[in-house]
Amino acid sequence: MRSLSNVTENVIQLPAPLLHGGMSLEETLAKRESTRNFSSKPLTPSEISQVLWAAQGITRSWGGRATPSAGALYPLELYLVLREGLFHYMPRTHQLIRVSDQNLIDDLSSAALGQECVRGSPAIVVIAAVYERMERKYGRRGERYVKIEAGHAAQNIHLQAVSLGLGSVPVGAFNDDQVRKVLSLPANHEPLYLIPLGHIKK
Repeated sequence: MRSLSNVTENVIQLPAPLLHGGMSLEETLAKRESTRNFSSKPLTPSEISQVLWAAQGITRSWGGRATPSAGALYPLELYLVLREGLFHYMPRTHQLIRVSDQNLIDDLSSAALGQECVRGSPAIVVIAAVYERMERKYGRRGERYVKIEAGHAAQNIHLQAVSLGLGSVPVGAFNDDQVRKVLSLPANHEPLYLIPLGHIKK
């Protein structure tokens, strides 16, 4: 399976992520830079698998994830926007759940103030948060912990992209309500971060 373009299932089992090999951490740190020009080449299922696993994948037998989380409460929800549709990542099963088969990239770009790096990318990871998961235990301070965790997850995505030879860029300039509407997010899923990524245009 080279891409998701011909996949019609609503539940997609991603390939197992690689746990060894690849670029050293020092090299990924040295090479990381924001990329805004992407080729139209789609990401492979293996690349998608690796990026999402780096952000929220299960790394411990008890359910611990690649990203640290205050109280191991894991308030983040990841969505993947492709030309093939919108998908919700399920960390426990390492699956994608199809939310929509519409190409929402242009609409998402409009919600992000028309940024071309969003419109021109083959994939956008959307980091959303459910604040109540943190606030039930930590009260008002839970909001801070959620945002800290979003930064952890985003950095993992950027570094994993470098290791895979992909480019990425952090996007924080967008209209929250418009993003929520475009993606039909549940009312308690607050969009925090957009990360366009893909193969770098030469």
